[in-house]
Amino acid sequence: MSALIFREALKGRMGQAGLVLVDLRLAADGGRESYLAGHVPGAIYSDYAGDGWRRKVGNAPGLLPDAAHLAGLFGKLGITPKTEVVLIPVGSSANDFAASARACWTLKQAGHRAVSILDGGTQGWMRAGWPIETGEKAPRAAPLYPLAPQAGLRRTAEEVEAALQAHSASLVDARSVSFFKGLEKASEAKRAGRIPGALSADHARAFDNATGSLMPAEKLASLYAEVPPGPVISYCNTGHTAATNWFVLSEVLGRPDVGLYDGSMTDWTQDDKRPVETG
Repeated sequence: MSALIFREALKGRMGQAGLVLVDLRLAADGGRESYLAGHVPGAIYSDYAGDGWRRKVGNAPGLLPDAAHLAGLFGKLGITPKTEVVLIPVGSSANDFAASARACWTLKQAGHRAVSILDGGTQGWMRAGWPIETGEKAPRAAPLYPLAPQAGLRRTAEEVEAALQAHSASLVDARSVSFFKGLEKASEAKRAGRIPGALSADHARAFDNATGSLMPAEKLASLYAEVPPGPVISYCNTGHTAATNWFVLSEVLGRPDVGLYDGSMTDWTQDDKRPVETG
């Protein structure tokens, strides 16, 4: 199953057994009310914030939830190890796409391999003139999901510190340049700036606002050519937009050893001893 699924391919598979379509919406895109007004046929709704795809620990709001929570969440959505999951963004913005990328990373980190994102999302489906469904599509609940965490996909602050000392990984910052330079910061972060030595790679450049899709693979390869070969650690403020860079590098471009630091700068700056670079 490819990381990106195009609407023509999904349309040809609609109604297949073992296929679960998950409509992920942020409050900015209308949440449940927007889903009820129209979604890809057969898609169930999941609230990115309300369902707890991320959890807050201290002042770090975007950490990976514990295993018990994820096992219950996946089961509630009807996901089993044999399920093929298609995550459906709205197709409205780079921030919207990042939610599906983060959910994809979460599933992959938990050991679920068959997961992809619908390119162009719901809005792309509608622009193609294909029918939509209204109202609620209830999920078929499944047992608690048996997680099998994958080493290397998630990076902790301690692992980032070790990589800095050993110069063993490229750090890729998904935030805008103003955050990267330290001109502004997330409210939960104690200091503005970046992890020393990081490359600036604003996640928004990977998204085509005109089509609601990721840029073509050739364009993405060109944009991310600046990331040196070898291990990569993607981060941002809360591990949200960093998921887009992880998805592009790992799932689209096929780079090996790409990890996500879910704590990112809100976690990194809680310890005053950790270095921060500005300018």
